[in-house]
Amino acid sequence: MGKEIKFSLVFRDMWQSAGKYQPRVDQLVKIAPVIIKMGCFDRVETNGGGFEQVNLLYGENPNNAVRQWTKPFHEAGIQTHMLDRALNALRMSPCPKDLRKLFYKVKKAQGTDITRIFCGLNDPRNVIPSIQYAKEAGMIAQASLCITHSPIHTVEFYINLAKTFIDAGADEICLKDMAGIGRPESLGKIVAGIKAYNKDIIVQYHSHAGPGFNMASILEVARGGCDYIDTGMSPLSWGTGHADIIAVQEMLKDAGFKVKDINMEAYMEARTMIQEMMDDFLGYYIPKLNHLNNSLLVKPGLPGGMMGSLMTDLEDNLKSLNKWKVKNNQPELTTDQLLVKLFDEVAYVWPKVGYPCLVTPFSQYVKNLALMNVIQMEKGKERWSMIAENIWDMILGKSGKLAGPVDQVLVDMAKAEGREFMTTDPQDNYPDNVETYRQKMVEQGWEIGQDDEELFEYAMHPQQYEAYKSGAAKAAFEKDLEERKSKANAPAEGAEPKQITVTVNGQSYKVDIAYGAQPAAAAAAPAQGAAPAGEGVEVLAPLEGKAYLVSSPSETPKKVGDQVNEGDIICYIEAMKVFNRIKAEKTGVITSICFASGDSVSEDDVLMTIA
Repeated sequence: MGKEIKFSLVFRDMWQSAGKYQPRVDQLVKIAPVIIKMGCFDRVETNGGGFEQVNLLYGENPNNAVRQWTKPFHEAGIQTHMLDRALNALRMSPCPKDLRKLFYKVKKAQGTDITRIFCGLNDPRNVIPSIQYAKEAGMIAQASLCITHSPIHTVEFYINLAKTFIDAGADEICLKDMAGIGRPESLGKIVAGIKAYNKDIIVQYHSHAGPGFNMASILEVARGGCDYIDTGMSPLSWGTGHADIIAVQEMLKDAGFKVKDINMEAYMEARTMIQEMMDDFLGYYIPKLNHLNNSLLVKPGLPGGMMGSLMTDLEDNLKSLNKWKVKNNQPELTTDQLLVKLFDEVAYVWPKVGYPCLVTPFSQYVKNLALMNVIQMEKGKERWSMIAENIWDMILGKSGKLAGPVDQVLVDMAKAEGREFMTTDPQDNYPDNVETYRQKMVEQGWEIGQDDEELFEYAMHPQQYEAYKSGAAKAAFEKDLEERKSKANAPAEGAEPKQITVTVNGQSYKVDIAYGAQPAAAAAAPAQGAAPAGEGVEVLAPLEGKAYLVSSPSETPKKVGDQVNEGDIICYIEAMKVFNRIKAEKTGVITSICFASGDSVSEDDVLMTIA
């Protein structure tokens, strides 16, 4: 019998790669014993980037979820692991050092054994401190090589990067093939090279099925000496997700590797339970296209973990764009047409912004930049006419060193806007601030939480945590879910009557009938909590999203009566996981603010008026 290869079930990523949300804690606790009963998993991915934000979004406490979810696996001797974003920890934006250190202490106390540390720029300055902080907290530090395919990202590049992480104290190495575009033979060579450098280092391989390479890649990394393989399971395997455990286990067993058997009765029970979760509410956020493999993904290299939410969010982008097209007497786009335009633009943009690996947050940055380019060009505007501040931070090196050079067009734009490129340690840009949040919690009368976990959650996700505490997040989620259910349950187009005639007291009336949410009416309505429009020039929302007066507690929100100058930042729209700055287009006084922070706004909604 050949080398033993162990399996991990990436349960968190299965859901994130499929759609927008994770199961509730009651659902997680119910399925945990069944996963254990399957008998084939030595590790389970329980939490990490994306997991906690979505808990907050539908009004559930993520700290309680993590504690309850990890407990049964510990009792069964199965290791739990999570995904973390190095400098960004669990969020899209960089974190201060004190928050990063608190992160590992909290997660260890909550029951997470292994942290998978990754930086989409593969910058050791971002990863190595996290290795140290994780080990100090008692966690197993697994450093990731973010895999992509470019002239820069060679076999030698990755072997040397792994050596750097091992020398810095990494306990394990992960090949994080987040888009599934790593070429099988090259991946096998990378693993073999790592093992040649340190035969005892644990190597784990993570891949997505979408482009079609990953079964061949799994076989090649196994032959190169890989120790753990990440897998998914039906009905959330393949497509934008991961290879199914059954196929992987049979393939490796046939190739002579020692692998654990699968309790198929438990597998079918877990499969049924996952389907029940989808039928309950999670399936309303899983687009059908995400069930399919798509080799078009080879070109843009977008990661499976992002494709889940991308396809859901794209519905809103398309609706907003087509609304503009109808208003301007232009033909509407289909989802497929917009998707192909987006894929082509990602492939165009990616090298021009220095080949960042397309993984969170940089996959979202590149995708968002590409999508904004597409939308602006569809409206007859220039490419690069709307670049969010987070994206500029990436381009300028504020988040770390890019693998390749930035295109001269963007260099010239930065110079014209007075922006400077940076080469200093990215952490220097983000001063400590945990105590600021501790004081804010004291002022609010909020509990700091066991092991400071509520403090950690607030400091990590300020806007989402406040929306969770106020109940606004739960209300918004329930409203959105109800609309999706209504839409899904409406009669098929063409099957329902559009108009009927009713007679009341001998008088006939024609009545229009519509099913589900009515986008046109919603678009015409003002944002919740909107103030009456004042006199002056209207500041219109350039895209759909959630409007905020500030993006962090350190900013002072604008108010009616404030004097502003042309070019001043007056508010933000959070869309596609980034805050887009909205600037004053004239000097004057704010005469009205037409939204409450956190309100959803549509493109061309009035945000403020300036006179």
